[in-house]
Amino acid sequence: MTRVLLLLAAYLIGGIPFGYLLVRWKTGEDVRSKGSGNIGATNVLRTTGRAFGVLTLVLDIAKGYFAVWLMARFTNDDPVWTAAAAVAVLVGHGFPVYLRFQGGKAVASFVGANLYLAPLALLACVALLAVVVAMTRYISMGSITAAGLFPFAVWLLMHPHPAILISAIFSAAFIVWRHRSNIERIRAGTENVFRFGGKRT
Repeated sequence: MTRVLLLLAAYLIGGIPFGYLLVRWKTGEDVRSKGSGNIGATNVLRTTGRAFGVLTLVLDIAKGYFAVWLMARFTNDDPVWTAAAAVAVLVGHGFPVYLRFQGGKAVASFVGANLYLAPLALLACVALLAVVVAMTRYISMGSITAAGLFPFAVWLLMHPHPAILISAIFSAAFIVWRHRSNIERIRAGTENVFRFGGKRT
């Protein structure tokens, strides 16, 4: 029962909409009505400024890490349950009960969860993300590419417990699926170009 409750906690932690809350606190506006309509760090950066974008990123990474760490703490680092917590925190971010299941794309939460589960593979994919963004100026392209190759990196670098690999495959598919509108805009040539400065505040 404790493990099931921790899995529910991972979902609820993942669902905390830091981007939405920070923008609401800063401007009184709903970030979902601005820019791309996403609650994640990239849209917060573009619409509310660098400081709030970075803070959103850090908090979303932290919740991903914390949810998996919490499960590990109470299950003696059981790979099945920690992998399940990683999936739950992503689903929580993508479909938060607090916002009527209208959430973000879960990239930062994915980073946080796998900073605990698969740090070496994650580092390789974050480096790839940075290269792709530098070349294309599309954060979405970097996220999709890095997520898509993440299961391969996990398998190649870790040879992990099957549950960790299954979690990696699910997480990659989830992130690519959540970026389907970005894929359409990339194909149409209308995707937003990344500028770190965001909105001046």
